[in-house]
Amino acid sequence: MTDVITCPSGLSGRVRGMKVREERVLADRKLARGGGQVEALLAACWEETLDPGPYAFEGGRADWSQVLQGDRFYALLHVRAFTYGPLYAFSVACREEGCRVPIAWELDLFDLPVRPLAEASRVAFASGNRFETRLPDDGRRVWFRLLTGADEQRLAAAARGPGERAFSTMLALRVLELEGVEPQQKRRALEDLSLRDADFLLGEFDRVDCGVDTAIDVECPRCLATQEVELPFDRTFFLPGAAKAARRKASRASSPT
Repeated sequence: MTDVITCPSGLSGRVRGMKVREERVLADRKLARGGGQVEALLAACWEETLDPGPYAFEGGRADWSQVLQGDRFYALLHVRAFTYGPLYAFSVACREEGCRVPIAWELDLFDLPVRPLAEASRVAFASGNRFETRLPDDGRRVWFRLLTGADEQRLAAAARGPGERAFSTMLALRVLELEGVEPQQKRRALEDLSLRDADFLLGEFDRVDCGVDTAIDVECPRCLATQEVELPFDRTFFLPGAAKAARRKASRASSPT
């Protein structure tokens, strides 16, 4: 299946579902370790750019390393939906003490809420990807950026380092400048921020960014407790045969005996 999609930033193009040859991308461990699977899948399945949106692609060909995380994930959802259909089945474990049974769940990927890129954010991104805010506790100004595909690969590479701290690494990558702090002291200054300021920064990142809301409420069929989970995104997302097997197993485990 092939169709035209418009990503949250305004990037528009023609996308197709996966073919058998894309299985090689999913099976490539080197690409997986380096965070390059997403880019390889998008490059293979994005057939034509109709509107580049805020991006300056050379020669009209989409450069997914330049593309915002929200656009990349939105396009991936459509690649998956055009390949297998929009319904996605998965299994998660109930978090309630004394229950812990697997929960089999299914949703329509097209029902996930989408946050478009605001016009002010689009202008700021196209003008150098630089945004400004002020920390409530610390009081200093902070300049930060939206994450792109190239940043995803940097984070994936950093996560493999010994003793790496994923949260502070993400902050150091997103924060361009902290008022009054020399560049070589930036990471240490970020690690000294209060958790309230760090949480505020996360909220500011989301406020100006675009993307797909992947938080889902699921209900346990046994204890009826409702919990919020993130949409599972692993190899089974693109190879649903394994997910279906897991869902059948979860259904059997959660059924009354």
